Amino acid sequence: QVQLLESGGRWVQAGGSLRLSCEASGRTSDAYAMAWFRQAPGKEREFVATTNWVGSRTYYADSVKGRCTISRDIAKNTLYLRMNSLQPEDTAVYYCAATKIPCSLNACPSGVGEYDAWGQGTQVTVSS
Repeated sequence: QVQLLESGGRWVQAGGSLRLSCEASGRTSDAYAMAWFRQAPGKEREFVATTNWVGSRTYYADSVKGRCTISRDIAKNTLYLRMNSLQPEDTAVYYCAATKIPCSLNACPSGVGEYDAWGQGTQVTVSS
């Protein structure tokens, strides 16, 4: 099993930027694809972004497309999420996830049920 640890979440004013990090350890070979999800209070966990192992393919939810960038540093076993132009609706706990399901020809897994390794989450709060 792969272990995941998120960091970087904090309070930020609307229009600001953040970079979240996710350090992977343990059986990292199980991470065929990795992703970021987020969950606001009282809401379902929703997909944000996903990438393949080498970070050459990236996919984003419509709500963050153009404002976020997912990337990987293989040498550091770290996944990143750069978020720009943050708005109050971006406020949520952000989770890093990994799956043994490989990416298909046109996409990487984007469903909560497709991921079986999760970090503890990191809080992002955006104030207007």
